[in-house]
Amino acid sequence: MTRLARLALIRHGESAWIVEGRFQGQGDPPLSEAGERQAAAVGARMAATSAMPSVPVPDGPPVAIWHSPLLRAVQTAQAIHEARGADAPLRPLDGLKELGQGEWEGRTHDEVRERWPDELAAWQDDPLNHHAPGGESLREGMVRVRSALATILGHDAPAGADGASTPWAIVVAHDGILRLLMLDVLDIGIEHFWSFPLTLASVTVFDLSGDVAQLRAHNLDAHIAALGRITERPPGAL
Repeated sequence: MTRLARLALIRHGESAWIVEGRFQGQGDPPLSEAGERQAAAVGARMAATSAMPSVPVPDGPPVAIWHSPLLRAVQTAQAIHEARGADAPLRPLDGLKELGQGEWEGRTHDEVRERWPDELAAWQDDPLNHHAPGGESLREGMVRVRSALATILGHDAPAGADGASTPWAIVVAHDGILRLLMLDVLDIGIEHFWSFPLTLASVTVFDLSGDVAQLRAHNLDAHIAALGRITERPPGAL
């Protein structure tokens, strides 16, 4: 048995609320039609990781596909699972839910900007010390992230699910929670929360084999750009 050496982080595809310009948080909208195509596209890319442009993960199957239990992440994880021929178990993990957005959840960005202009500006400018009314702070979210990461990294596996290649895993989750996970793995302060953009259905890869984690690829999205449309989220909308 050995520890994971590589981690592929994947953001879910476009949801119905993203199309409508709504804050999501821990709300549970399904993927939109475009989101379903994005999920299929990232599934195809994760099923053929050596095809150019390649994804820097081992050739063998992942140990598991860990995912948020929210529907948009579940649907994306399922698409990856099916594209790969169900070669790894799907494992939902509550700690991978998106950051709670309190009173902003389900509301449009225009409505939030009109009703909470100061709070929204503070969240955009200083996310470490501000968050949505009734929502979850970054410090609270990081507690969940570290617990989820401990579960994922503590899941011992043979040297690859096929007994030969380097052990690795896939994590399918959300913009905010993946940002926190990346900062924690890289040992970067959470005041830099906005520093790592994540396109819908994009792929980010970490090498965990050494004493220091290495970012091998970030925000790979050629498979999504090829679909012809990438939804732009308003600043601060999770």
